Amino acid sequence: MTFQPVIPSGGLVGWRFLQRTYDAQLQSYSASGINERESRYFLENIGKVRSAEDLVSDRRLLQVALGAFGLEGDLDNRFFIQKILSDGTQARDALANRLADGRYREFANAFGLGPGDVPRTGSAQAMEEVVSDNLVARFEISVGDADETMRIALYAQHALRDIATQDGTEDRKWFDLMGLPPLRSMMETALGLPNSFAQLDIDKQLEVFKDRLNRATGSSDLAQFTESETLEKLTDTYLARNQIKQIQQVTSPAQTALILLGGGF
Repeated sequence: MTFQPVIPSGGLVGWRFLQRTYDAQLQSYSASGINERESRYFLENIGKVRSAEDLVSDRRLLQVALGAFGLEGDLDNRFFIQKILSDGTQARDALANRLADGRYREFANAFGLGPGDVPRTGSAQAMEEVVSDNLVARFEISVGDADETMRIALYAQHALRDIATQDGTEDRKWFDLMGLPPLRSMMETALGLPNSFAQLDIDKQLEVFKDRLNRATGSSDLAQFTESETLEKLTDTYLARNQIKQIQQVTSPAQTALILLGGGF
């Protein structure tokens, strides 16, 4: 039987319920038969992997490995994934370093199968983290099947915090965020940016992002999202704006105003 997350409604009401029940729902999802089998298989066999080819040749291992980074859509792109792993991230021209999506760098670093890397497949702690991240990501997918905005909000709770705490310049953090489609979508919605925004020059996008966030929070530095309160406010704004957008798609402006005045938010 396919796991069905419990989300009684959309918007902030549904989000509050999901927050309250998150641990119990994730535990229930993780304990399902198929997830337990796949997790156990990964932990029992990943230690045998010594090369990129070893990993991509075992579909069950690769599915968990990719899933941990939200890259499950690349499961059949074996040559591409093998190149990502075998290049590693040490060289500036490594494939993962040339892609806008920062998840590929995280993926390559997690297994350490590139030139000059120390393989991490033999580290029980590191591989247990991969299994845990895979379960979280797959749970988020199941939530997204019911409500995609909830999936993005869940993803942001850890992904945005990771970016906020990483080393590097403020601009580097912004470019990493802009390379992660879910976080980019959340930030665009929360800051009220139009759909055409992505057509701007990348440096202009950075300028606008920083200006809009500064006006909204008093700072353009993503490091502010290490604070739970700041992240919560951004999430609430994202969910509220998204709900308004959905209402506007099916109602007239006058009807939308009446709904909002009636306490919908």
